[in-house]
Amino acid sequence: MKIVIATRNRHKAMEIELLFSNLGIDIVCLDSLDPVGKIPEIEETGKTLKENALIKSRTIFELTGFPSISDDTGLEVKSLDGEPGVYSARYAGEGCSYDDNIKKLLKNMDLMENDQRNANFRTVTSFFDGTVELYAEGVVKGKITKAPKGLGGFGYDPVFLPKNMEKTYAELSKEEKNKLSHRGKAFSNLIKKLKKNNIISNNLSNI
Repeated sequence: MKIVIATRNRHKAMEIELLFSNLGIDIVCLDSLDPVGKIPEIEETGKTLKENALIKSRTIFELTGFPSISDDTGLEVKSLDGEPGVYSARYAGEGCSYDDNIKKLLKNMDLMENDQRNANFRTVTSFFDGTVELYAEGVVKGKITKAPKGLGGFGYDPVFLPKNMEKTYAELSKEEKNKLSHRGKAFSNLIKKLKKNNIISNNLSNI
């Protein structure tokens, strides 16, 4: 069975490929399927993470004919009324870099003490094959550090410290991060639903 990952974000695709690595599924990154970029960038016009995830999985299925999985992720800082939330990827503006987003976040939290730095990292995943539509969610509680730490990961990983951990996401190995991350939890929950619906075999186990 071939499933297309509805993203051109290579860092994200690598995490997802690792989560599906022991399931006997041919997971294909969008860049591998469409190396010359004929498939346009998908506009995330939804007002929620769930809406954006569905937009991506439906669009890629319609364009490729293959079952598709997608996700949308948001960092929710309680003291910022849930920002950056659904706008996490473009918090500092369209075309911004990961560093730009982190700089804006830390600037907005500059005067906040430790007890004001609580945050949730939330991922909603979606699967669509033209008939079956599935969703799953994963949430990790934590805090925003006052400065970036670690060189691994991507996005807000250098400033997100999971609850009861002494390392940021960026200081963890890929395997360590997948076992406890919001994205890892969301896709693990999605895999359970895929098995329950007999889309993938129950005899194979993911990470």
